[in-house]
Amino acid sequence: MRNVKEIMSTTELLRAWADDLAAWRIPESILSSTVESPWVLPEEVFARRADRYLAEPGGPSYECALEALGHGGSVLDLGAGGGAASLPLASRITTLTAVDSHQPLLDDLVRRATPLGLSPMVICGTWPEAAAKAPKADVVLCHHVIYNVADLEPFIAALTRHARRRVVVEITVRHPLADLNPYWKQFHGLDRPEGPTAEQLIEILGALGLHVKAEHWTRPAMAEYGSFATLVDVTRRRLCLPPERRGDVATALLNAGVAEDCPPDLGSSGRELVTLWWPGEA
Repeated sequence: MRNVKEIMSTTELLRAWADDLAAWRIPESILSSTVESPWVLPEEVFARRADRYLAEPGGPSYECALEALGHGGSVLDLGAGGGAASLPLASRITTLTAVDSHQPLLDDLVRRATPLGLSPMVICGTWPEAAAKAPKADVVLCHHVIYNVADLEPFIAALTRHARRRVVVEITVRHPLADLNPYWKQFHGLDRPEGPTAEQLIEILGALGLHVKAEHWTRPAMAEYGSFATLVDVTRRRLCLPPERRGDVATALLNAGVAEDCPPDLGSSGRELVTLWWPGEA
């Protein structure tokens, strides 16, 4: 059991994480002036990533999960999206459970899984609330979800309790929205936060008593949208700008060096990633 000093230190780390996430709230003065939600869920991005990773599986997160599966095992994919994390592992998966808060993405995952010989159990919900419905699994995957989680301790505890062999987490080095910061400054004169970061997460996991290993790596560039025009429109909405500002947003993106023929998703920022893994406790 941790002593009082360690508990206080952990509490402070957790509070700093939550405070950093809270700082990303869009000011009401900006939010109230837009009629379109800035919280865009780019289903196209999830689909394109899943298709690419199925066609070209690889990377540290994939290898880490593959090693833990060995000759075969069950997988729980949390924040599964279109299946980019789990479906490339299909040849080693005995049973798959996918959890996501967006049913259309789960439907898309099932569509991809069927030709691979998988019949996933899908749970539409958030974690850890959905934990009671989810079976334990040999490997638990959680890719690009944790920056959405303010209350980390119960979230991480539920992940760990559901994994028999290993938890594998993938996260960007910086907050996913950080690449939009220069545009918020340009269009609104607003300085946006930089944290939290993957290094903060690593420190928190250690403070929670988990034996975490980490590998930093770079994801190859890919066209995450089918067209530059789609990227412009999604970015405009994320910046709380009206449709008539499309041209201004397009110019800003081009001036920043964004390639028209390889439009990235600036709301899942960055190709600099960290894969984290630790033993499960199920």
